Amino acid sequence: MSERGRPRTFDRTAALRRAMELFWAKGYEGTSIAELTAAMGINSPSLYAAFGSKEALFLEATEYYTQAEGTEIWAALDEAPTACQAIENFLRQTAKAYSQTDRPQGCLIALGALHEDSSSGAICTDLRRRRAENLAALRKRLERGVAEGELPADFDCDAVATFYATVQHGMSIQARDGASRTALMATVTGAMAAWQVLAGPDRA
Repeated sequence: MSERGRPRTFDRTAALRRAMELFWAKGYEGTSIAELTAAMGINSPSLYAAFGSKEALFLEATEYYTQAEGTEIWAALDEAPTACQAIENFLRQTAKAYSQTDRPQGCLIALGALHEDSSSGAICTDLRRRRAENLAALRKRLERGVAEGELPADFDCDAVATFYATVQHGMSIQARDGASRTALMATVTGAMAAWQVLAGPDRA
């Protein structure tokens, strides 16, 4: 009789990463339990024993994603000496991360679930919260630029943060549709040309 439950060699982190990559490629609703168990190398009782449910697995996978993927994108905001350079570095790192060929293209947080789902909205709510946190990080960096005198006191941090978050989301869709890194970098160039209008010609 075959052993039920997860094998003795079960590597939870490795299994979680494989689940993350599948959700990243196919989204929450587009990923089946059968596909998850095949990718993770475990049976369905093992999956439920280790992670509780498909919903709980997705939520844990997205947390793993935020810790393991694209960290250089957000580090770019704090490391750059000016807000302008921070935004440009943020977009350039986005283009590099979203166009890698050894993993799914685009962003799990942006593409994982855009509509209400079979989890009674818990998945969408979690992703919406994460996108809001990303927007807040952009706004905080721009507010720092105002506080340091780089940007004018009346600079609309909310509007500009929303604009560049929207650019990033668009880059995610472009990448998923097969856009090359060169094409994504061209988007970065266009978005930074808008900085001169948003911040004023003397603030570029």
